[in-house]
Amino acid sequence: MSSISGVNSNNINSAMLSGQFGLQNASNGITQAASNIAQQTTSAERDPQAVLSSAATQGLENVRNILPSPQDDLTTNLVSLEINSINAQASAKVLDVANDTIGTIIDTLA
Repeated sequence: MSSISGVNSNNINSAMLSGQFGLQNASNGITQAASNIAQQTTSAERDPQAVLSSAATQGLENVRNILPSPQDDLTTNLVSLEINSINAQASAKVLDVANDTIGTIIDTLA
């Protein structure tokens, strides 16, 4: 089965692999964003007075080590979570279409 009605089996394999790869990447991104949010939530529960007193004892040059970094921003992690969710949905749609195409080819050959 090299080609039926202009559909090449390599294109279907490529679509399946792309869909699987996209789902895996989206899953990894969702896991990372959720982990960042969980870590940030637990570190945000620190008492502000404790942060200030720690900054005073360590000196002003070490304040950056105590404060959350911009890359740990909650908004950034929530946006990343949403983007990866949309990517997962798109990859699932690619797999669905490839599966439908394979079904059509099998029906045509049968």
